[in-house]
Amino acid sequence: MSAPAESASPGATAPGDAVATHCPYCALQCAQTLTRTPDGRLPVEVDGREFPTNRGGLCQKGWTSAEVLRAADRVTTPLIRTTDGGFREAEWAEALDLVADRLTTLQEAHGRETVAVFGGGGLTNEKAYALGKFTRTVLRTPYIDYNGRFCMSSAAAASNRAFGMDRGLGFPLADLGGADAVLILGSNMGVTMPPFVQHLAGARERGGLVVVDPRETVTARLASDGQGIHLAPVPGTDMVVLLAITHVVLAEGLADVDYLEERTHGFDAVRRSVASWWPERAETVCGIPADELRRTARLLAAASPSKGGRGAYVLTGRGVEQMTQGTACVTAAINLSLVLGLVGREGSGFGPVTGQGNGQGGREHGQKSDQLPGYRSISDPAARAHVAGVWGVAPESLPGPGVPAVRLLASLGREGGPRALLVHGSNVVVSAPNADAVRESLSRLDLLVVCDMVPSETALLADVILPVTQWAEEDGTMTNLEGRVLRRRKAVDAPGSARSELWILGELARRLGVSEGFPDDPRAVFAELARASAGGVADYSGIDYDRLDAGEQIQWPCPSADHPGTPRVFLEGFPTPDGRARMTAVDHHAPDDDVRADAPTYLVTGRVLQHYQSGAQTRRVPELSAAQPEPFVEVHPLLAERIGLTEGEDAVLTTARGTATVSVRLTESVRPDTVFMAFHWAGAGSANRLTNDATDPISGMPEFKVTAVAIAPARVPVEVTAP
Repeated sequence: MSAPAESASPGATAPGDAVATHCPYCALQCAQTLTRTPDGRLPVEVDGREFPTNRGGLCQKGWTSAEVLRAADRVTTPLIRTTDGGFREAEWAEALDLVADRLTTLQEAHGRETVAVFGGGGLTNEKAYALGKFTRTVLRTPYIDYNGRFCMSSAAAASNRAFGMDRGLGFPLADLGGADAVLILGSNMGVTMPPFVQHLAGARERGGLVVVDPRETVTARLASDGQGIHLAPVPGTDMVVLLAITHVVLAEGLADVDYLEERTHGFDAVRRSVASWWPERAETVCGIPADELRRTARLLAAASPSKGGRGAYVLTGRGVEQMTQGTACVTAAINLSLVLGLVGREGSGFGPVTGQGNGQGGREHGQKSDQLPGYRSISDPAARAHVAGVWGVAPESLPGPGVPAVRLLASLGREGGPRALLVHGSNVVVSAPNADAVRESLSRLDLLVVCDMVPSETALLADVILPVTQWAEEDGTMTNLEGRVLRRRKAVDAPGSARSELWILGELARRLGVSEGFPDDPRAVFAELARASAGGVADYSGIDYDRLDAGEQIQWPCPSADHPGTPRVFLEGFPTPDGRARMTAVDHHAPDDDVRADAPTYLVTGRVLQHYQSGAQTRRVPELSAAQPEPFVEVHPLLAERIGLTEGEDAVLTTARGTATVSVRLTESVRPDTVFMAFHWAGAGSANRLTNDATDPISGMPEFKVTAVAIAPARVPVEVTAP
């Protein structure tokens, strides 16, 4: 069907009318057309729509996204826990009165900080903004963080340190198509966001796709048959690969010396730090042959502008970021990009690939524990004064920084920690590391309130569940992986009495004594967000709904109504005090939970094509659930033979934190010293019962991506002790 203009009506549509919106899942934010079907089994029909990121295509999740609108167990009315452990339906007034009364009682008895808030990277910009404002002006607690801490925090910390800005991709995704080489570290976008792959076609045709991943993933296989290079390092040693490649670039005189002198500082320290990582030494740690490391370095250098190439890009994903050295590893990737002279040049660059749908906007406007809207530091007096002025409160009334997600979750119900938690758009008992400990933390609370569209595993532990609207039932904006602000448009009404978080926060604020400042009109909320962000790093002040509805494609920063937005950042310089990028020397260390005698195998985690995040949405889509119905572990046949595992039979995996039981899938795509699990399932097969909650000291991101595990047939018990 033909794609409607981006300026399609933002309201609910009449039967047969088409609404232009975007997919509810990942940060690619593929464009969709929703056509209302009043007599159909589902309320809308989904079609792909032409847009720069997806070019009309959708993945399996996007095509089936309408199914979640009418999930069989969709929550459509507030639910209050009963004394027998079940739930009963309630009117909104009763549920909100109960929540407000309990919050008031707890704060009067234990102080403002007894309440915490946990948000999500799938919330619209308006909801993320309102949630941060509500936390700091109504609850007046410092304790807010969100599941984006598990997604982008290491990349954000490294980018801010190096460039003075974190915008995910600092260039349009389509720019990748013109490059001679693209280096991908720790991202399997062929599975996680399939429409992305078309943007790699140019590099593949020129033999320049380089994929670093311990598994031969769908994305890694794109580099086969002369189309590039797949490097499969020992899990947790990606930084060694980067240090060795950088070493070769410098040792062989392939660096862009003029760029380094003109646009960076800190290079001498980096040069000294990589001197000890010659390829032969690196090979003994990461397992990649020295000649392959040299070949990769030469390929990337030949593609760089200073050597006459079409350009090169370095992209990072969760595989290298979800480490206790995640910030350092991304820094090593940035250093390589700077040594090659890629960043801030059209046709080349560095960028982390954002995962969640609004992982970018969600952290820019107030959900992160240390940030105010516009990507401002909450510890900066000038930032506090500006935002407080927009909010109409005294700057000194705003709390200081809170704590990152892992620390926040661990503190719940403990002495001095929060006794109440409000959860919006997150399923922490499946998605957080060391998930059994998270479940225990939630059990210590005096009050747990969860806003969700379905009874997720976290919602089922709540005292109160509040039903909320989904993407096709609401207006708002999202910010995709390119920093592009997009319009989400309402196509249908929500079932039952489900309401937007904007309305819920306004009603709670009124009950808690704040009668103004929380409108439920997303257009009004965005206008205030724009004012609050003005002058900040993430400046949205020149963006409004009218411009977006007129079809403008605007990437922040956009500081005025006549500004076109900034598709490519850093072309004129970096937003640092001296305008130069800051290079930081880093070095490798082993994973926090490294392999040892009683846990001799590496466990790595990731996704499958059919499911998204904790699976709370996709596990309710029959087509997707049928394709991937249950958790599993991928095992190399050599490892399986050695320890007695059989295809299709159950295996028990044990780490220092917990145990999981899943079926075995044999595959040669994983290293013989490594097993792989997807993290979309709850229960006995939950991968995050095993993962490590040790965190990066700078970003607070947990080390999901590498864990020492013992694996054995289910009939053979195993025991693992703490490292």
